[in-house]
Amino acid sequence: MKQPHEFAPPSAEVMERFSAIVGEKHIIIDEEAMRPFLREWRDKYVGRAACVLLPGSEEEVAAILKVANEHEVAIVPQGGNTGLVGAQIPFEGGNEVVVSLKRLNRIIDIDEVGATMTLQAGVILADAQEAARKAGFAFPVDLAAAGSCMVGGNLATNAGGLNVIAYGTTRENCLALRAAIPSGALIGRLTALRKDNTGYDLRDLFIGAEGTLGIITSAVMKLHPAFTDTALAWVGAENPENAVRLITFMRSRLERSTLTAMELVCRLGIQFAIRHMDGRDPLTTPAPWYVLIELSARGEAGSAMYDMEEILGAAFEEGLITDAALAQNATQREAFWRLREGMSEAQKYEGGSIKSDISVPVAKIPEMIESGISEVLKIVPGARPVPFGHIGDGNLHFNVSQPEDWKKEDFLARWEDVTTAINEVALSLGGSISAEHGIGRMKRHWMERIHSPQEIEAMRAIKAHFDPKGIMNPGKLLP
Repeated sequence: MKQPHEFAPPSAEVMERFSAIVGEKHIIIDEEAMRPFLREWRDKYVGRAACVLLPGSEEEVAAILKVANEHEVAIVPQGGNTGLVGAQIPFEGGNEVVVSLKRLNRIIDIDEVGATMTLQAGVILADAQEAARKAGFAFPVDLAAAGSCMVGGNLATNAGGLNVIAYGTTRENCLALRAAIPSGALIGRLTALRKDNTGYDLRDLFIGAEGTLGIITSAVMKLHPAFTDTALAWVGAENPENAVRLITFMRSRLERSTLTAMELVCRLGIQFAIRHMDGRDPLTTPAPWYVLIELSARGEAGSAMYDMEEILGAAFEEGLITDAALAQNATQREAFWRLREGMSEAQKYEGGSIKSDISVPVAKIPEMIESGISEVLKIVPGARPVPFGHIGDGNLHFNVSQPEDWKKEDFLARWEDVTTAINEVALSLGGSISAEHGIGRMKRHWMERIHSPQEIEAMRAIKAHFDPKGIMNPGKLLP
């Protein structure tokens, strides 16, 4: 496969053809105007591009890819630019073309009988959630970046997020999709069928492919009946073992409600969020570990709170929790979630932060945390590990903040050493080095470590079929 630097930049003729497809207003060539599309929010990846294209229809996306394929121009698809592994950012050569889906932002249909939503790939996740709520449903995917990420990007990375414990990943909630491929064709039928056994399911090839096969342009997503009642609580735990035991303890006692979120945060992470996100400690007695628990119900008002109070009381008696704070109103619920969702941003203000996104079997979370911290401190004595994440589905964001007396650049220079140590622990426990963020540029070199030669060859063969000239997001995902 060709690498990004091996592609020539688009010629003047090709640029004219791109302009004719999207219109002069929707091709960006000014460097300053392109800047927001060329860097991710942490500034870990900052690239250059020949231009940024903003197509306004699926047909325009397909036409762009056809021209790019004819002239062997490298394409970088981009949604809301919230990715954390560099998949959506071009390399530094300035020869690639970014295709942003910002203008494909239409919700096409909500089928209230079939409980589905058909929408274009550029719809902001929060907008999809709000449209579903107004129709009496819940949109299943929820992320901290909901206000800026796009559903197409969620599909391209198979995003997880806060509600996987209740609804599953993005893949599990997609019924159908349509995608543009380099030949210029649009493939996929936007059908809302729950059962369709008619050959290979091409949908699943594009979900999680990070734009390396084509560009997802629209999709049919499942909706779920909206919960009418929720209860939210922060609880304290002495250790991760008790936090993990709490999952089974709660599930076995739920009567009226469903466990819709369970988030584990270390004490240091809470301190960072309090310090930098204008928050306050939710617990009267600070604990080594905090768990944010959400229960939701579809019954009478107070059902979820009844379950929460009963179960947490029993958990306290069992010694699983040390303290609890229950949100009493919407303001407190918002403050509780803000504390959790601000966890990543708060770490920016503590200097350099090395981030990992791993998953292990839920029962192995305590061992992952203990061994991971031990290995990190061997490499960088004085480092400040901040593991947190979706304990209910085994996904931890195993982040590490720099020692207070180190320079940021010196600490970040140890990125590969630190992440390698964390990844190796995860793999030794039967886990994954990428739970929900994807592979992108950051983890591409791990693919041959975790997949057999036969699996890698199969993936390359699939890519070669859809993208024979290798123009789709070169240098990402596949080794």
